[in-house]
Amino acid sequence: MRLLVSWLRDFVDVRVPPDDLAAMLSMRGFEVAAIEPAPAGPIRPDLSSPAAPGLPADGPDAVIDLEITANRPDCLGVLALAREVATAYALPLAPLHAVFPAFALPGGSAAGASAADAALPDLRVVIEDADLCPRYTSAVADVRIGPSPAWLANRLEAAGIRPISNVVDATNYVLVETGHPMHAFDLSRLGGREIRIRRARQGERIRTLDGEERALAEGMLVIADAAEPQAIAGVMGGAGSEVWSGTRAIAFESAYFKPASVRRTSRRIGLKTEASSRFERGTDLGAPPVALERAIALVEAISAGHTRPGRIDCCPSPRAATRVPLRRSRVACVLGTPVPDADIERVLRGLGFSLAETPEGWLATVPLARVDVAREEDLIEEVARHYGYDRLPTTLPPLASLPPAQPPALARRRLLMRVLTGAGFSEAQTYAFIEARAAGPHAEGRESVAISYPLSEKYAVLRPSILPGLIDAFAVNRTRGLRNVRLFEIGSVFAPDCGECHRLGLIWAGAAVNEHWSGGGRPVDFFDLKGVVAAVSRALVIDVQFEPTSRDWLLPGRAAAATVGGVLLGTLGQLTPTLVEARGLPAADEVYVAEIDLDLVERTAPAGDRLVVPLPRYPSVTRDLAVVVRDAVPAAALRATIRAAAPALLVALEEFDRYQGSAIPEGHVSLAFHLTFRSPDRTLVDAEVQQAMDGIVAALQREHEAVRR
Repeated sequence: MRLLVSWLRDFVDVRVPPDDLAAMLSMRGFEVAAIEPAPAGPIRPDLSSPAAPGLPADGPDAVIDLEITANRPDCLGVLALAREVATAYALPLAPLHAVFPAFALPGGSAAGASAADAALPDLRVVIEDADLCPRYTSAVADVRIGPSPAWLANRLEAAGIRPISNVVDATNYVLVETGHPMHAFDLSRLGGREIRIRRARQGERIRTLDGEERALAEGMLVIADAAEPQAIAGVMGGAGSEVWSGTRAIAFESAYFKPASVRRTSRRIGLKTEASSRFERGTDLGAPPVALERAIALVEAISAGHTRPGRIDCCPSPRAATRVPLRRSRVACVLGTPVPDADIERVLRGLGFSLAETPEGWLATVPLARVDVAREEDLIEEVARHYGYDRLPTTLPPLASLPPAQPPALARRRLLMRVLTGAGFSEAQTYAFIEARAAGPHAEGRESVAISYPLSEKYAVLRPSILPGLIDAFAVNRTRGLRNVRLFEIGSVFAPDCGECHRLGLIWAGAAVNEHWSGGGRPVDFFDLKGVVAAVSRALVIDVQFEPTSRDWLLPGRAAAATVGGVLLGTLGQLTPTLVEARGLPAADEVYVAEIDLDLVERTAPAGDRLVVPLPRYPSVTRDLAVVVRDAVPAAALRATIRAAAPALLVALEEFDRYQGSAIPEGHVSLAFHLTFRSPDRTLVDAEVQQAMDGIVAALQREHEAVRR
């Protein structure tokens, strides 16, 4: 929103420098992007004319570029920002009729407040879909098309809008001033002198004012005449009824359109305009007749035309204003300090709220333009903004009750973050929208979930895996010279058959151990990543088993499946050089990835408190065992056999050596284990330990043909 300071001063007599004005707005939640000099040339009407503004133009002028957040669509107009300034400086706000004496507040109309259709001698309006268009106002004017006065054109240019002609500029002027979009139709080009607000029909098309011919999807809201669409409701008018140099009569449009309808239509046709950006956020249901009368007054004031008698105001479903209670005690509780009643009333009344006193405070009637105010805390925020955040003390909020218990899923997520950051990983946040080419290798033969209206091909599908985003994040780091990368992400993935699932993704490339003066570094390998997955499983208290697997996107021989009770928990391994190269990286880079199903973790991880075991009172006995087995036998299989054959006295099992070479037969390998035995109630004797070892050796020989070294 580009705010011309002199335009603001039409409504509030504020005489501070633009820099101070911008600082004040910034302190009240408005982000100031820039302050620019005001354009050269006249920017106000002649003060001696009947159309002169009611306030002087003292003080330096400038254009303040404001970033208006999505929750404040009411501030996309000069008048609403003037109300904020008037409240901040405790100044009176000039009404519209003081700015242009020719302006009069709307009175009677050709339609009752609840009518869905109405007619003037020269125009009929019918609302067929009152859900998408709850209000439509119109009037007819005889006009003389020509250039706008220099002051009006300069004001529009300062607001970032190109002047076109006096009538069109008048509607755009009202858009910037009141924040409510308007449109003007050439009355002679409306078939049947009729305006019909309806949904588009199958196969209908329209050429819009930008010269593009657009196909209308069935169900889009359009403004049509008796024969065909003449405008896309809330987005852009049609070229068929455009105001041009030969126009002699116009039909004004000032309406309210449902935000979701405008947002959906604007996105589907790929067109965003000044009007759609306001309608899709939410405008004031009470503004259409006010904006209409403002445009009529302006057209007459600049001698662009004269309005015919009568007004149309179709409002089939009038909406009552929201009423929100506000308690003094709640204000003090939320802000940490009591705020005087006089300040609360000054702020809220200054911002347009009506207040009725109650024993506990007030009952506030919310202006229809304030779509962001629906509860008591919203009112308290308004009080805090204008009372001054700097006047609020630093306090700890009182707790009326104990905080709820932390959900297990959130607790596990935070645990994972601690474990992985402790292992040297950094958290990444990547888009859930990815390109179809990146999703293909990870879709496991299933179709990816396509996005109906993607922003580009780069965001065409919902990700079936966390890994494509992590791989791209690694590629960005790699191309910027960072070779050692460890990233993790916890997020959602999507599939047509199971909907949304939650996964943990890991990527590790570069060094496993950095170089140091005390010894050289080494690159990461498969077993480093396997160790991280094992650490994650231990933290989650789940028993994970690893076994060889194959995936198209993982290098054969360096891929494993992590299972829990025979159910696949995740996959880990080295990316194939082909996939690495396809993402713009050197094929020689060894990139290791893993992905874990967190939904399965939720179903298998133990719930409730963990069992705490006291420190042992009796000493342990450690024995080493080395066996020779075929090199195709996984170490996990040996560990499982040892644990199954050992008595409960075995409290720890750790493999510490793997050897192939002299004295070891071809195709065999020597594996060595530390076995730790302990009893909770006595000191073990050698005979007990030896008996356990004999049983373990016999089981290994029986199950795996192992030979003890």
